[in-house]
Amino acid sequence: MGNYILTLDQGTTSSRAILFDREQNILALAQRELKQIYPQEGWVEHDPIEIWSSQYAVMMEVIAQSGTSPEDISAIGLANQRETTVVWDKATGLPVYNAICWQCRRTADIVDKLRVDGLENHIRKTTGLISDAYFSATKLKWILDKVDPTRKRAKKGELLFGTVDCWLVWKLTGGRVHVTDATNASRTMLYDIYRGCWDDTLLKALDIPDSMLPKVVESSGIVGYAQIGNVQVPIAGMAGDQQAALFGQTCFGPGEAKNTYGTGCFLLMNTGTTPCQSKNGLLTTIAMSRGGEVQYALEGSAFTGGAVIQWLRDELGLLSGSAQAEPLAASVADTGGVYLVPAFTGLGAPYWDMYARGCLVGLTRGTGRAHIVRAAQESIAYQVWDLVDAMEKDTGLSLSCLNADGGASRDGFLLQFQADILGKPVRRPVIRETTALGAAYLAGLAVGLWRDTDELRRFWREETTFVPVMESLRSRSLLAGWHKAVSRGLDWAQH
Repeated sequence: MGNYILTLDQGTTSSRAILFDREQNILALAQRELKQIYPQEGWVEHDPIEIWSSQYAVMMEVIAQSGTSPEDISAIGLANQRETTVVWDKATGLPVYNAICWQCRRTADIVDKLRVDGLENHIRKTTGLISDAYFSATKLKWILDKVDPTRKRAKKGELLFGTVDCWLVWKLTGGRVHVTDATNASRTMLYDIYRGCWDDTLLKALDIPDSMLPKVVESSGIVGYAQIGNVQVPIAGMAGDQQAALFGQTCFGPGEAKNTYGTGCFLLMNTGTTPCQSKNGLLTTIAMSRGGEVQYALEGSAFTGGAVIQWLRDELGLLSGSAQAEPLAASVADTGGVYLVPAFTGLGAPYWDMYARGCLVGLTRGTGRAHIVRAAQESIAYQVWDLVDAMEKDTGLSLSCLNADGGASRDGFLLQFQADILGKPVRRPVIRETTALGAAYLAGLAVGLWRDTDELRRFWREETTFVPVMESLRSRSLLAGWHKAVSRGLDWAQH
């Protein structure tokens, strides 16, 4: 057996591959951006073929970079953007439509119909989720309505459904394996997270044939083999990106939490083998399944996190590169009363408003580029405050600190403002690739590269702790302004 784990990290804006050694050192990393497709306002798609080709390319690039051979790789771990929905032809392997991204809001009317039909409470009690266009179920119905309205092909088993993990495993195994793991299944709004099976009531309500659904497997365990050169490499770890990051931050026990600053912001707390039902707009989801045991998590999701900085760069032209955001934000003492609410695709927890839209308020003649950039940075931290506040109310626990990871966690201004507005320390680990690391952990445990989670916990190392320095009176005033600004964008796109 080799001593390396190859992790495939397929995200919303890029496909990445990382090769880790047994001591969790990164030997090689490769990344390719993924094109975002916006057919209409509020619609977001990806090309499934590009998802696969970009992921395959970086996988091979990492192997070439590192100078290793496939024989040196113990296993492949896979982390993926969640909820994004792919439907493909089983015979040809070709997608029948673009992947509908988790950010896409086109199915809000289908969700409204589910609520009218009285299924909102059933969805909550069965899937742990809130009825929302964020999840896969209504996206799948939308694709079927478009390409197979009578469901003839789907019922005959000619069409297959999967989230991105399922699509990649199917491609990696040459179409031999059609599976998803429990964490990804729990994000479809079709899966009973308590009984561990697809829910017939929801399948019937959305007219989804169960013949097109993947088999649900554990997050850690060999599910199939990828042919790399002449070697069959086991695929042994699978998890949605946020659950993978929770595992990568070694949040193995109840009460341990992390926030990932990626395209969106995702706060997860491990609640152990006991699911916690939220009364404050959070989700109950599966954190990980391994060795016959399911662990649950409480989750809060903000749809637009680091993506707001990309928006400033790509759509407004206020930045030539994302790295400019930190020095620009720090160049002014405050935002001058400006707030940016980045509800570009609605608002997630704790608001769950599919019809909310972004707004920029408090502008004066003196407002400049730096003020808007700082307001964008601060908006990320405000959204995380909302999530932490809801989580503490649900659990009755007060977080002693927040573990931070994800691409935007490199931004020192953001993490310092986060600590200030939370009034809690924010810790950044040495290894910030925690999503990829979590998938590596799951795969490595499955093939015996690491003995147990205690061994993994000993590897975790802190790089920086950001300590709050802002006066509480100031932070409360800023938060009041944020919530006032949020109220301006709520329900904006409701017809």
